[in-house]
Amino acid sequence: MCCDSKVDIFCKVSIVILILLMIVLVFINIFFNNTQNRDILVAIARTGDNTEVGNAIIKFSINDIVVGNALSHEPGSADIIVNESGIYQISYQLEGVGQTIGTFNFNAILLVNGAVLEDTLNEGPVIREDFSNRMTLTSTVILRLNAGDVLNLGGASLEDIIYERARIDIEKIG
Repeated sequence: MCCDSKVDIFCKVSIVILILLMIVLVFINIFFNNTQNRDILVAIARTGDNTEVGNAIIKFSINDIVVGNALSHEPGSADIIVNESGIYQISYQLEGVGQTIGTFNFNAILLVNGAVLEDTLNEGPVIREDFSNRMTLTSTVILRLNAGDVLNLGGASLEDIIYERARIDIEKIG
């Protein structure tokens, strides 16, 4: 250890300076990580936004959070526009409501430029109870998207399902 004899005071001062420098660096790191630019879009569909029965591309009437420029969405539209190429984390909730009580099944899937992304299919269970006609599907996926891509959330069902509510949260992560 360096702290023995005449250099003892110098060593102690050096250690204190190093500790203070490390604390300052930690605070700088925390400050800059919390203020870095993020690209986030949260769009919400309310009851009445989607009146199609069965298969539908989901429209979102509310942009709840829009941070950055990597994504854009016109309220009332189903299209989410990718303005910057990158890797995106996409989470969604889609609520399906059966028009009649009985057999009930629906699925959710993401589409890019009108093409179904089969590996994002979220298959709901078939419900055959006499009292249930409502179900919510949720999923999170990570996709590489390109500038100019159009992202959509789709609902698919053979039954008479409408999509009362939905939410999609998208963040550019890379």
